[in-house]
Amino acid sequence: MENTEKKLGFSTRQIHVGKFKNSAGALCDPIYQTSTFAFDSVEQGGARFAGTEAGYVYSRPANPTTNSVEAKIASLENGEAAMATASGMGAITATIYRSVVAGDEIVADETLYGCTFAFLSKEIVQLGVKVTFVDLNEPGALKKALTEKTKVVYFETPCNPTLKVIDIKAVADEAHAFNPSIRVVVDNTFCSPYLQRPLDLGADVVVHSATKYINGHGDVIAGFVVGKKEFIDDVRAIGVVHMNGAVMSPFNAFLIARGLKTLSIRMERHCANARKLAAWLEAHPAVKKVYYPGLESFEGYETAKKQMSDFGGMISIELKADKATTAATINKLKLCTIAVSLGDAETLVEHAASMTHSTYSAEELAEAGISEGLVRISTGLEDIEDIIADFEQAFADLK
Repeated sequence: MENTEKKLGFSTRQIHVGKFKNSAGALCDPIYQTSTFAFDSVEQGGARFAGTEAGYVYSRPANPTTNSVEAKIASLENGEAAMATASGMGAITATIYRSVVAGDEIVADETLYGCTFAFLSKEIVQLGVKVTFVDLNEPGALKKALTEKTKVVYFETPCNPTLKVIDIKAVADEAHAFNPSIRVVVDNTFCSPYLQRPLDLGADVVVHSATKYINGHGDVIAGFVVGKKEFIDDVRAIGVVHMNGAVMSPFNAFLIARGLKTLSIRMERHCANARKLAAWLEAHPAVKKVYYPGLESFEGYETAKKQMSDFGGMISIELKADKATTAATINKLKLCTIAVSLGDAETLVEHAASMTHSTYSAEELAEAGISEGLVRISTGLEDIEDIIADFEQAFADLK
């Protein structure tokens, strides 16, 4: 498989890469639900701990089931290696912990997932790391923020929850021109590797909340870090094993491998449904603004068309209504579910300012372009006619 892997298509790799032979001949990789592994001798145990002999010692650093799904994600992102983590935040924190020390600096886009923003603005700074938030789409903003102490440039694209699209290649080129050792880290959660591969565009590291599209079934909390093998080995050995302990369980790895088998066809349906829903929302008289990269009216449309193979399943909207009326309208949804997270089979709807982005102050929300009335929609896999009908009945009293 390894010799022919690069010749295989995406859908074939999401199913076959990383699978290993097992004594029973099981089609699906077994779940190695074990905390520790037996050694043939004290000498073998010592050699494995010393790194002079390959093999498993304990499921915190490595486990056959998690290793299998790591190989899949590394292949799908066109990366050398991947590390599975217990959550997306586990992936993000391990990456940052192994990229900076006290006195270093990070430049990050100002529009981020709420917990990521909280980690960068409130937590990592307590360790003596300076974080500068800028609008990476503003000409000259990155260049102005970079210093000789900058070690990381971090951003999402599309951004959560405004769907702002950032030009990955442009940012990576500018950061690396300033200093080739700057680590450009991209959160690719909204796209999954099926729609966008940041490493191909010049990024150094990709992080994912695999809770979302990669798993796709709303029953797993998980994350991944993807990049050069040397860095991933460091993230594994220190960032996860010694620092945050955010290790993916073998059972969750099994569930992600199951979900990955249908990633490409799920993403195609998510995208198709979102395109139709976004067009319907844009034409509705009660809708003030639609944030969706696939709309030609959207600010990031041209960049999205350049670096994404399709436009994703995420949409955000603002209604021509105050915050209370917006909440009352969303409460009328019957088929669609009011819930955070995204990428599930079900259509999920949330009020960003009071939920996923409640870590932002009112001033920080305004700076990030997140309005108090912004509603985020994760378009599901239901029949699009039923999704639209649900929004139509919920909007019935709006003018």
